[in-house]
Amino acid sequence: MKKVAVMIADGTEEIEALTVVDVMRRANIKCDIVSVNGREIKSSHNIEILADKVIDESIKDYDMIVLPGGLPGAYNLAEDKLLIETLKEFSQDSNKYIGAICASPAIVLSKANIEEGKNITSYPGKGFEDLLKKANYTENLVEVDGNIITSRGPATAMLFAYKLVEVLGHNSKEVSDGMLWNLIGK
Repeated sequence: MKKVAVMIADGTEEIEALTVVDVMRRANIKCDIVSVNGREIKSSHNIEILADKVIDESIKDYDMIVLPGGLPGAYNLAEDKLLIETLKEFSQDSNKYIGAICASPAIVLSKANIEEGKNITSYPGKGFEDLLKKANYTENLVEVDGNIITSRGPATAMLFAYKLVEVLGHNSKEVSDGMLWNLIGK
């Protein structure tokens, strides 16, 4: 069974973190909320989130690491040495995946120095494109380049989560239809 770690830190964007957790669990994918700041964090909009666990060496046993954005959450994730080391390892392993949304593609992936030559999207503006100068920056809502999946921000969290489910080999349409995604845009 595939295992996903959704990383959180003080200042994490709660929509981006919890949407992924919710969709993964609906798809029956083992998904843990893993914190770099202790079990209890305060999100970017002052919502308290209780992590399932705090980061340790077992982070390397996951099949996918997901990095929500939010400020200062993305900066706090980027400061965790074990997380950055693990992301570098995952980027070199075609059986491991990295998902990053909003500010995290620019802040965390660039800190891990794994963005070079990759097609990557992120939150527009705020200088994030400047942090991705070594990447091929796109304006797609969700971008998949090999084992790195990126997305724009809170409004794209559902699309991002469905793509992560699909990348892991599960039926994202079944999950999205059950959540009435098929009614959007009608």
